[in-house]
Amino acid sequence: MAGIDLAVSTVIFALRPAAEGEVASVWIPLVRRIAEPFDGLWALPGGWVTGDESLADAASRNLLETTALEPSYLEQLYAFGDVDRSPSGRVVSIVYWALVRADEAARAAEGENVRWFPADDLPRLAFDHNAIVEYALWRLRTKLEYSRIALAFLGAEFTLTDLREVHEAVLRKPLDPANFRRQVEPTLVPTGTVVSGGRHRPPRLYRYNHSIELVDNGPLGKENTP
Repeated sequence: MAGIDLAVSTVIFALRPAAEGEVASVWIPLVRRIAEPFDGLWALPGGWVTGDESLADAASRNLLETTALEPSYLEQLYAFGDVDRSPSGRVVSIVYWALVRADEAARAAEGENVRWFPADDLPRLAFDHNAIVEYALWRLRTKLEYSRIALAFLGAEFTLTDLREVHEAVLRKPLDPANFRRQVEPTLVPTGTVVSGGRHRPPRLYRYNHSIELVDNGPLGKENTP
C-alpha cells in the first residue's frame, strides 16, 4: 500500500496597489513550478516536511527558500488532503497563511519564477491551490471582523485612516469614515503622538487596547485549525 506524503504550503497576503497612485488590494506571491506535475503553472510556495522539523518550521523554511520572505505573522490555516489532489500520489498539505507589511513584502525575491498576483484574480494554479486561496481569503475577511488581525499589516501604531484603509482593501468596499471611527475607537488607545509632517492637522496615532478581550483564534504564530 502506498504511503502518504506530507507537505506544507503558505498563502502570503500583502496589501499592494496595482499601480502607483491606485488603491491597495490584497496580493499574494506565487512560485512557478519547474517540474511535473503541473510544470509551468503557478503555485503557492511550499515543499516537503522533513522528519526532524515541526510543521511551522517547515513552512518558514520553505518560504525563505522560495521567496526570501520571513513573515512575522504565520498561522496554521487548514489541512488539505483529498485523495486525488495530486496526480503523482497521495499528498496531504498543511496550509499556513502569513500576513506581511509593505516593507516586508518588498523583500520578496521576485523574478521569472516568483511573482505577485492579485488574490481575487488568479490564473489557473497547480493542484487545488485556487481553492486553497479562496478559503484563505474567506478566513482573512471573516477574521478581520472580530480580531486584531489588521495589526499584522500595520505595525504597533497607526492612524485611523491607516486602519480603515486596511479594512477597505481586505473587504473590497469603501467604509464610511465616521461610522468606522465609532466602531473601532472603543478598542483603541491614543498614543499621545501624531504623524509629523504634512500641510494639514497631523493625524493622531493609536494602538490597540490589549486590556479589551476580542474573540480570536490564537496568538501570532500559534498553530491553529479553523
